[in-house]
Order: sequence, then structure tokens, then C-alpha cells
Amino acid sequence: MLEAIFFDLDGTLLDTAPDMIAALNTLRAEHELAPADYAAARAQVSNGAAGLLKLGFAHLGDAEREALRAPYLDRYAAQLAVGTTPFPGMLEVLNALDAAGLPWGVVTNKPAFLTEPLLEALDLATRCAVTISGDTLARRKPHPEPLLHAARSVGASSTQTMYVGDAPRDIEAGRAAGMVTVAVTYGYHGPEENPGHWGADHMVASPAELLHLPGLP
Repeated sequence: MLEAIFFDLDGTLLDTAPDMIAALNTLRAEHELAPADYAAARAQVSNGAAGLLKLGFAHLGDAEREALRAPYLDRYAAQLAVGTTPFPGMLEVLNALDAAGLPWGVVTNKPAFLTEPLLEALDLATRCAVTISGDTLARRKPHPEPLLHAARSVGASSTQTMYVGDAPRDIEAGRAAGMVTVAVTYGYHGPEENPGHWGADHMVASPAELLHLPGLP
């Protein structure tokens, strides 16, 4: 049995795309722009505000887009958990982990002021053994320190810990931390991305497949 399992948040544990894209479209409407293409925006959700703003305001320069970051985050924070849900089958996975007494947590680049209220809104905050946000430490993924810190927090050996994510930086961080890595193919990928090229130890097409991996209940 593994000693712990950690999840990326957006695109891995939770389907946050509906609310993140809705916030983008709210901001676009304020600038008299039509809604962004949903499929194209969904592929950018794992890249956070920067990725969505680059898509939604491609006609602006970098400095102008950066000035929209705070307004975007304000609008997102105001509708944080309207359409967001765990991916289908994920709650059953978490229930199985809890029943087996296997600690699980979240390691994300999402800032804490968004991560923590979101987990609370979905009744997951008290179930997480540890939550590491993008601003918890001085470094964030793809640096391994957030994952190593999470493992230390629950008393787990990094080599006996699994990290699950939907982006190359997730797998890079997990590998650098010495963890078993899992790439999910149901996350937010652009058409040019191939999770099979990321070097993960395992790939899964649904949360339910996680429970069939070695070391999991």
C-alpha cells in the first residue's frame, strides 16, 4: 500500500472549467466581447488565469492582460463553486481512500484564497490530509518542493507517495520528488498535447481507474 496520494486540483480532482470560463466570459462581456469558444477555453484551464486571459484577450499586450488578472480573479472568486464538481467517479475514489485510511491531499498552483474556499464549498476541506496551494511556499510546480512538503506534512516517504495530475508540470514535479506519477487523460489538454509523452508511470482515462493501480485500495 502507498503511504499517501496527492492530486492536482483543476482538471484532475475537480472540473473547475465551468466557473473559470464563466468568469472569463463575464470579463469579456464587460469589454463588449462575445463569449470565448468553450472548448478552446477549457483546454487552457490548467494554465490558470494567465492561460485564460491570453486566450480571451489575445488582442491585448502582455502588460494589458496582466492588468486584467486581478479583475478576472475577483469575478472568479465571486462564482467559485457554481458549476464546479468533482470529476465523475472521483468521490468514489476518495471514499475508498478514506475507508482504507490512506491519506490524500491537494497540491495545486491555484492560490490559497481560491483553493481553500473551493474545497470547503464542496465539503472536501476537512477530508484533505494536506492542501498545498500555489502560494503556500516560495516555489510551486514544476518545482518538487510543494510535493515534498506535502509528503512531510503527512509523514509519508516521497517514494511511497503517488501524485496525479493533468499537465506536464505535474508529472515533472512528481518525478523530481521521486513519487509515482499518474497522468490523467480526462483533464484539460489542448489538441497538441499528448500525456503519453510526459514520462508518467501510469495513465488513466477516468478517476475509477486509479483504484486499479498498484498500491491503491
